[in-house]
Amino acid sequence: MSIDTKTAARVAKLARIRVDEADLPALAEEFTNILGFIEQLNEVDVEGVEPMTSVTPQRLFRRDDVINDGHQQEAVLANAPDAREGFFAVPMVVE
Repeated sequence: MSIDTKTAARVAKLARIRVDEADLPALAEEFTNILGFIEQLNEVDVEGVEPMTSVTPQRLFRRDDVINDGHQQEAVLANAPDAREGFFAVPMVVE
């Protein structure tokens, strides 16, 4: 697959990256190289290969899923411009 300069300019715009007009051919060539590599990876036979999370065989550390409020209510509410009864107080916006 080959990417032209018009497509490269569109991708740069969508990514919100400013690219000079003179640099568009190089960017299009780079996109073409990346897509070529992806096509090459799609040709690899991965039948029977297990998915990995790491290149070293290890189990991921898992912690217990325990609900905890952090015991820092007063410290958090100290930053609030208005706190009442242990909660942030905000002005009413819906009547």
